[in-house]
Amino acid sequence: MKARHEHADVLIRNIKTLYTNQQCPPLRGKTLGTLVSIDEAWIAVKDGKIMAFGNDDHVPYCDEQTIFFDAEQTIVTPGFIDSHTHLVHGGSREAEFEALVHGVPYLEILRQGGGIHQTVKDTRRASFDDLYIQAKTSLDVMLSYGVTTIEAKSGYGLDIENERKQLLVAEALNRDHPMTIVSTYMGAHAIPPEHQGNPEAYVKEIIKDLSVIKDEGLATSVDVFCEEGVFTLEQTERILKASSELGFMRRLHADEIKPLGGAGLGVRLGARSVDHLLAISDEDIKRLSESDTVANLLPGTAFYLGKTYARAREMIDAGVAVSVSGDYNPGSSPTENFQFIMQLAASKMRMTPEEIINAVTVNAAYHLGLSDSVGSIAIGKRADLVMLDVPNLSYVFYHYGINHVKHVMKDGIMVISNKNQRRSQHGT
Repeated sequence: MKARHEHADVLIRNIKTLYTNQQCPPLRGKTLGTLVSIDEAWIAVKDGKIMAFGNDDHVPYCDEQTIFFDAEQTIVTPGFIDSHTHLVHGGSREAEFEALVHGVPYLEILRQGGGIHQTVKDTRRASFDDLYIQAKTSLDVMLSYGVTTIEAKSGYGLDIENERKQLLVAEALNRDHPMTIVSTYMGAHAIPPEHQGNPEAYVKEIIKDLSVIKDEGLATSVDVFCEEGVFTLEQTERILKASSELGFMRRLHADEIKPLGGAGLGVRLGARSVDHLLAISDEDIKRLSESDTVANLLPGTAFYLGKTYARAREMIDAGVAVSVSGDYNPGSSPTENFQFIMQLAASKMRMTPEEIINAVTVNAAYHLGLSDSVGSIAIGKRADLVMLDVPNLSYVFYHYGINHVKHVMKDGIMVISNKNQRRSQHGT
């Protein structure tokens, strides 16, 4: 605890239950399913950071300048972290929805010039301001559902000019919006039309462009879509090795549709996360369990595309470190409702409430490289907090499809406050 003579700027009191985790990440196995809970709690905030919390006497942390905030018997968790999004893009793809409903495979739509290629056309045509306004609108919705930090990938430009445009929009929003945005360069999202006959030339272009992205400080990670008909294991390895030499963190879209072995490659290359994993092999689950690479699972994509969900239960039981993300994008997970993503993790991937909270906070912070500042309610970390109008943690996942947020605090400032919102129809 801080010295008694230091006083909080804000004292949040009347918290029904506070949930957090103090274990060293990445969490796995039984630890992933364990939370610290404190009933009738309070949190003291100073200079945008947590200075103290507990359920004992909070008076020593208050003076006449302290602002008291009534949590109204909500439950409080760390701010949610959506660690895989494609936030900045032009247009939308509802025109493909009927084809998906009638069973046309996602990769077939891509081969026909739709899918990612359609969004590339829309993003290249869009101005900086167009992209900024569309992305800000989505960020506002995400924040209202309790998300306080996101990762945002490029990948809809597929040339250096338009990849930079996407990343510059994310940079501007990180400066202007309450949300914390961590950027990932994903030039290796698809082979652009101008390189369809010579994908090797595009791989070389991506590797060359990595230096531009690094020199301009536009991203901290590099991601590759390692999939049949997109980037091969060998191409993925070359791109990620080149990114590693420049100091980028590595990520992979891996084993989403075909079990190519992308997850195992990610482990071998020391990737921070391997994402999707709907088609992961048993061998690669074992490899993940023996590593600190996080399996970042995206149930919204399986829901939207009608695919089998990732085998979260098997991964967790095998000792794999797991996180859960929304994969917000225009073609396979067009939703900003992060609570629905969390509810899918419970109902479709059979994760427990405690596992999901840790998966969208402490483990997500870990693989984004943010463990020192966010992901748990701990002294010295940012005061990024979600206050949920529910009687208990399980209710968040039981009563699905609605927004349970009452208040959201970001960096010690209340950025969402639904004071007039009618309380959920629940018993206690």
